[in-house]
Amino acid sequence: MTDSIFTTVYRSDTKSGLYIYLAKGKEMSDIPAELLKMLGKYTEVMELDLSTRKNLAREDITAVKANLLETGYHLQIPNDIVKNVINFKE
Repeated sequence: MTDSIFTTVYRSDTKSGLYIYLAKGKEMSDIPAELLKMLGKYTEVMELDLSTRKNLAREDITAVKANLLETGYHLQIPNDIVKNVINFKE
């Protein structure tokens, strides 16, 4: 039997496509200040039990579960932000 992995998903109100998955028992104050600043204002959009799902629409569920267990959160970053960071580094 798989242990339940509950998460609450929050959407950034200021950056389209930016989401944070927060492990059960964690609070937004547990998130690093830099990430909270990037997230800006946010809205709770759903609660999920990841142990009952085989996949997620835009994220690798294995990575999300690992991040929730290891750090207590998972950040879903939209492709345009990732591309800007990669281009900046090059």
